[in-house]
Amino acid sequence: MIPDFLGIGSDGNEVHASDFGGVPLVIYFYPKDNTPGCTAEACSLRDGDAEIAAKGYKVIGISKDSVASHAKFADKYSLPFTLLSDPATEVNQAFGVWQKKKMAGREYMGTVRTTFVTDASHRITHIIRKVDTKNAASQLLGLIGGGQ
Repeated sequence: MIPDFLGIGSDGNEVHASDFGGVPLVIYFYPKDNTPGCTAEACSLRDGDAEIAAKGYKVIGISKDSVASHAKFADKYSLPFTLLSDPATEVNQAFGVWQKKKMAGREYMGTVRTTFVTDASHRITHIIRKVDTKNAASQLLGLIGGGQ
């Protein structure tokens, strides 16, 4: 089961899995708004959102960026799904995606891009650990294609 607390919504209020009772979720964690990989992933999911919704799923993106950053990102790329802020990385840690990373020889803590798929009772059914950012929607639909 996923944790109930999922982050802070665009209105500044807490968002909980229980707010989406009976709806299967696609929860994708990404490192940062407006970066090439994260933008490609978000736009792929945007382009596939109608097909994902037709399967009964609601898409939620989570990063540690601020609510204001998410609002600009969503507006700039016409993202139709919810983006939640996790500034203290509480949700990242609960899902196990806040990990040590390496880039250019330096180690730091950061979000490991991961997508979780749940059933209607919010039990995790699939985890995509190697996300194909440019084809995130088709990768996801390949998993849920059989429908729920």
